[in-house]
Amino acid sequence: LQVSYFTSLSRQQEFEGNTKSVIPLFSVTYFLTITFSIISCLRLSCIRNNVWLACCGVLSAGLAVLSSFGLMLICGVPFVVTVANAPFLILGVGVDDMFIVIAAWEQSSRKKQKSDVISRLAETYAEAALSVTITTLTDVLAFFIGTWTAFPSVRSFCLYTGTAFVFCYIYTMTFFGAIIVLNHKREEGNRHWLTCMPVGVDQDQAEKSCWYNTCCIGNCSRQSSQLETKQPESEHPMSIFFKKNYGPFFTNKWIKLLVVLLYGVYLGGSIYGCTQIREGIDLRNLASDDSYVIPYYDDDDKYFSAYGPRVMVVITESVDYWNETVRLGIENCMQNLEGISYVDKNLSESWLRTYTKLAENGSINISNKTLFINNLPMLFQMVPSFELDINETQDKIEASRFFIQTVNVTSAVDEKNLLNQLRETAEQCSIPLMVYHPAFIYYDQYLVIVQNTIQNVAIAAGAMLVVSLLLIPNPLCCLWVTFAIASVIVGVAGFMSFWNVNLDSISMINLVICIGFSVDFSAHISYAFVASGESSANKRAIEALSLLGYPVLQGAVSTILGVVVLAAAKAYIFRTFFKIMFLVILFGALHGLVFIPVFLTFF
Repeated sequence: LQVSYFTSLSRQQEFEGNTKSVIPLFSVTYFLTITFSIISCLRLSCIRNNVWLACCGVLSAGLAVLSSFGLMLICGVPFVVTVANAPFLILGVGVDDMFIVIAAWEQSSRKKQKSDVISRLAETYAEAALSVTITTLTDVLAFFIGTWTAFPSVRSFCLYTGTAFVFCYIYTMTFFGAIIVLNHKREEGNRHWLTCMPVGVDQDQAEKSCWYNTCCIGNCSRQSSQLETKQPESEHPMSIFFKKNYGPFFTNKWIKLLVVLLYGVYLGGSIYGCTQIREGIDLRNLASDDSYVIPYYDDDDKYFSAYGPRVMVVITESVDYWNETVRLGIENCMQNLEGISYVDKNLSESWLRTYTKLAENGSINISNKTLFINNLPMLFQMVPSFELDINETQDKIEASRFFIQTVNVTSAVDEKNLLNQLRETAEQCSIPLMVYHPAFIYYDQYLVIVQNTIQNVAIAAGAMLVVSLLLIPNPLCCLWVTFAIASVIVGVAGFMSFWNVNLDSISMINLVICIGFSVDFSAHISYAFVASGESSANKRAIEALSLLGYPVLQGAVSTILGVVVLAAAKAYIFRTFFKIMFLVILFGALHGLVFIPVFLTFF
């Protein structure tokens, strides 16, 4: 025999069990992010190697997670399942800020041949802090706007993550700045990146092997590494690629035309996708893939799909059941509820109907209060389960319940209609009634999800526009940033439906985040374009790309690496989070590195 089973608590317990399944993935994410950061900061010189810088950048993001979670838990903000997504996100974004600060630091050394640490760090902060402040502000705003929602789980997630972003910003601006200076002092002192010992020029260097020279002096040839620190830092090969190859390629007029066509295809596909969005959460998605409730839902669908939830009709107050008028009132209400198209009246279950029938047959007398209550045990002897439906004290019945059976509830629309009709009918009743089923809490989502999502997205986009107007001193640039936000949201919402993601409270969180992230990529590039001193628009675009193309690309890759592990999670929540974040970062980077630079050259 194959048995599939389920209890009224199963859904909740399995949902809460999801968090534990994702904890092992966190260590993988840390490993991936640290590896990526180290590889991006590698130099072939044993002095210029920034491995410690990369590790400290990841550490600073980790500290932000620790601080924010600590603060929120002390303040008593509930830790819900969705919050387990937050560390993956913060890790990716914190590392993103680190890359921008490092890029600005390296830039400052090329600008000033002779400069002390103080003026270099001042220059670095002048360059990077604005970009990082704009993106942090927009992300934090997106999250704190997300706390205005009707869903407590979304509120918790947004509070935890928003606070983590604030800490991330503080640590990048303080802790990481100090690390940069320490690293610079090590370089000035010509010290080895790993051992911090001075790298000298041995007299017998000629006799040493190439391998020794590479590891301990920094290059295979025998020239002194002393020369290395005297020269300004060389440009990163990727920055040169953006300047010499990537920029000129995309400013070619035929390529521009191609980009415009590509954008048309992207927009068309997105708008079509938006019309195909499905609402509602499939309840089996709340459990992990190997949970015992999945076979139960599958069997239920296969053999009993005609039947919907068995709904409780509860009389919430003490009423005089022995009074005939009251009994008629209750019967009337039940008939109204059974009259709904989704209810099969032959499958209802009512202790009061059975009890009244017994009285009509003359077996018992229920004409007054004492007789009515004293004869109840006879009813329980006939149908023992009725004892669970009545909450009685010595002299009165506090509350009682009946059951009605729903049928043909197949889609989210049916669930929404069923809920509305049942509640409206119960409200019109003369007796104080409520209708309840454990799944109703999920159906409730459908009633508010669309308006809630649109409201949050609109408010967040408005807030982003205000922030970029205040911080980017050029109105045209702000318009582009707003355009990018709208374009990315439409893209994510459209392609979400192609990737089988429904609109529910989980994807709603991600759409709000999406706004914060779409600002990140486009703000950096358009600000660099506006601030550029070049004469022609094409040259400006090339300069913007050579300065910020690589940090934006690094940021995109690091954020995707932060969440990519979630694709392997056993729970739908985490996979959805990955899918939407992937779309957000992909489209955000596409706008920042392809669409926006090309469109800026037209205007």
